[in-house]
Amino acid sequence: MKRTITALVNNTSGVLNRITGLFARRHFNIESITVGVTENPTVSRMTFVVIVDNQKNIEQVIKQLHKQVDVLKVKDITDEAIVARELALIKVVASPQQRGEIAAVVNPFRASIIDIGRESMTVQITGDHQKVETFIDLLRPYGIKELARTGITAFKRGSKKYDVEGNHITLIN
Repeated sequence: MKRTITALVNNTSGVLNRITGLFARRHFNIESITVGVTENPTVSRMTFVVIVDNQKNIEQVIKQLHKQVDVLKVKDITDEAIVARELALIKVVASPQQRGEIAAVVNPFRASIIDIGRESMTVQITGDHQKVETFIDLLRPYGIKELARTGITAFKRGSKKYDVEGNHITLIN
């Protein structure tokens, strides 16, 4: 089963290596990793999509991640309401005669053509995992020359609750 784990970590050298080593020792297959600096330049957000056998194993890994010196916060967000996106760059075979046809596939997905060569086009798409997969499947018949994907990056959706009393509205955190 796939699990999506996010971690806020100190933005220091070696953190990624220590954390991926922990997953490796547990024999978890990491399907994707994204890492980037947050709004605070001293903190990075890591998003892991891992394949695990059971829930107990993932709970053990989360406990061990919490013990890491540079780990500030860890959360399994698989069952949460989340915002998740992936980026893919796809270089597809495209003769001058096929470009219009490929553009017709690109437009409904809100993807972008970012480069055109003599016999190829490079397309960029962002979206949830299923959208990216579907788009790639539609481009396969043209011939994919190269494909690069970022993996999923995600965090919990914002949820604001309000208490309404008469004409007074109060934000509850």
